[in-house]
Amino acid sequence: MISLQELTKRYGERTAVDGLSVEIAAGRVTGFLGPNGAGKSTTMRMILGLDRPTSGVALLDGRRYETLKHPLTEVGAALEARDMHPGRTARNHLLGMARSNGIPVGRVDTVLEIVGVTAVAGKRVGTFSLGMTQRLGIAAALLGDPPILLLDEPINGLDPDGVRWVRGLIRGLAAEGRTLLVSSHLMSEMEDTADHLVVIGRGKLIADAPIDEVIRQSSRNAVTVRSPRTDELRSEFIRSGWQVDEAADGLLVTGASLDEIGELAYQRRLPIYELSPRLASLEEAYLELTASSVEYGSATRPSKG
Repeated sequence: MISLQELTKRYGERTAVDGLSVEIAAGRVTGFLGPNGAGKSTTMRMILGLDRPTSGVALLDGRRYETLKHPLTEVGAALEARDMHPGRTARNHLLGMARSNGIPVGRVDTVLEIVGVTAVAGKRVGTFSLGMTQRLGIAAALLGDPPILLLDEPINGLDPDGVRWVRGLIRGLAAEGRTLLVSSHLMSEMEDTADHLVVIGRGKLIADAPIDEVIRQSSRNAVTVRSPRTDELRSEFIRSGWQVDEAADGLLVTGASLDEIGELAYQRRLPIYELSPRLASLEEAYLELTASSVEYGSATRPSKG
């Protein structure tokens, strides 16, 4: 388990992480989400003892990272894909890490095989593509067979087959009872991978809930309605204050439940052929949650003319 207790980090007058308290439980994949500048990387760095908190504490199974005797056997991390000496071979990179943490040398070949880079283990890291470097970073995180793993954008640079492999690896590790904290900007991938979400914005906690609950609470959830009297229903829905959009062969109604729509149609004696829920995507729910926390928004592109 990872426990953050009022974790705060300030750089001069700027607060990067602001009183963050959350517990990352074992046995599930926790997605760590937030806009650029939200404080995700700073939080991960404080968990790993790379940045010192201004106040508060980050604990790994009840202990600070700096107190761990052989940290790679307690927590594995892949934060910067290119944070490796380019002149070393993949195998030598992992050998140095293994020897410094009392990890059996045989484990190096095991993790090289797990991540699929055995064939290039003798090549220098500086010749690797981003995807291959990403795989080697994951191998380093797995080297000590740790119960806790922190992965920052683990699918960055990977091809579709690699993305599917990482997804299966992460879910498999969680199924073994490990603690997984995974950061990503790809909402579609988080929707397929994570069980639970921690969302932050401007350093503060926005959401800490199962992924299904985050989506279920979105105001972008809607109801699909099909009827032979669509125009009449549209007028009634708008009169009731509900948002109505066109769907492929009917209407998409936001702001009303299935029961409310069905009751209204019954009262007006308007037939309905279909009444079905349309859940928001994680991307829609996420954008709604973080709308007021985007620090680096883009301006609308001016039209030509």
